[in-house]
Amino acid sequence: MDRRRFIRKAGAAAAAAFAAPYILPSGRLFAASGGGLAQHVVLVLFAGGVRQQESVLQRYLADSQGEPYEGNVLYNMLSGAPPEMKIVYGTGLGGINPIPSVLGQSLQQQGTLFREMRAVSTGHFGGLNSLLQGNTAATQGLQQKPLNPTIFEYLRRHAGVPASKCWFVGNSIGGSVPLLNYSEHPTYGARYGANFFAPNVTFGPLGQQYLGDAKVYHPEEQLGPVYAMKAFLDNSFEHVVDAPTGIGNTAAEKADIKAFMAEMFQRTQNGAIAHPPVHDNGDLTTVGYACEVIRWFQPTLTVVNLSGVDGCHSNFTGYLASLHRADHAVGHLWNFIQTQVPGMAGNTTLIAVPECGRNDDPNAIKDQNDWFSYDHSDANARRVFGLMAGAGVQAGLQVGSEGSPVGLVTDVVPTVAELLGIKNEVLSAGLIDPQSMSLFDRI
Repeated sequence: MDRRRFIRKAGAAAAAAFAAPYILPSGRLFAASGGGLAQHVVLVLFAGGVRQQESVLQRYLADSQGEPYEGNVLYNMLSGAPPEMKIVYGTGLGGINPIPSVLGQSLQQQGTLFREMRAVSTGHFGGLNSLLQGNTAATQGLQQKPLNPTIFEYLRRHAGVPASKCWFVGNSIGGSVPLLNYSEHPTYGARYGANFFAPNVTFGPLGQQYLGDAKVYHPEEQLGPVYAMKAFLDNSFEHVVDAPTGIGNTAAEKADIKAFMAEMFQRTQNGAIAHPPVHDNGDLTTVGYACEVIRWFQPTLTVVNLSGVDGCHSNFTGYLASLHRADHAVGHLWNFIQTQVPGMAGNTTLIAVPECGRNDDPNAIKDQNDWFSYDHSDANARRVFGLMAGAGVQAGLQVGSEGSPVGLVTDVVPTVAELLGIKNEVLSAGLIDPQSMSLFDRI
């Protein structure tokens, strides 16, 4: 074997093993109740603390900076005219060029918008846990696996879905994100977990440095670089490789994942990843690889984490730009499914819900436009919206208002369960919050 072939094989195998390393037993323990509304669900964890005023209320600068400019910066997701002045969220110098809409019809028009829901946490990790566990996660600690089962585990245990049909695509390995692909609950756990993939790490600068074809290491003559590569992977996926058991990918699934990772290295080098038309931040490149996961595996459940808007803590202008890009990402993701993945077009439901909102009052930090920034800790940070479209979802429906909120973020788990035909099993398990219910039952 020549050196180039060696590093290709070693790099692809190592990346697959560490990025999606686990398991196997997939066995169906109980018959699912069946009768689901969709064959596939794509859940977007949107997008790192989204303030209600700049999203669904379309207030732009009017409720944040004391400037009389309103408008919709999420026009793939929401219906409404964009701002006409003080444009800073697009491309070009100063962000003056808004990104063209991907979708001809907004997801709001295609589906159901819950205009005002309630988050159960004002923190990111707590919010993400509530979205994936269907529980308030009040005792959930940082750097800790979910205490109660995630929607991945419900689906795999009660519907017998194989591991390679459940994916959690994260945009980083920070903030305990890699811990969210399965819980430590004794009757669920790793053997029912999802494959976790952080493409911006695996195929980012360090990944390219250690695994790219430009680096050719000989197994005998260049052991130092080989060990350096191993240390990179061990460090990058520390939380994952420390897990005591595997996720349950069969031998055939492991081989398929390795082939996928090898393909991704090749497509990355060729500039052929299915990125959105504009992909100038981490959320957008994450969604490009999520599209590749969807094209290759056609998962029953895909969860994608976006977090770029978290920059709102210190840069309101950057927050607006990231918010606009997160919308671009969701529009591209939905369009890709409908136009590039025939096996999922027409039978997939997309759900997008922020894990938490942002404060009503700003902090003291001003950005380059002399605009105030916003943290997330007060009652306003519990205000979020929810959007779903596609199979089984009524089009053109709006539910709830500022004075009459409808829905909790913990409703997402029973909603996904209903879509995929396991709602009764999830409710019977008795491990989600008692106040949680399917959003379909809220309508």
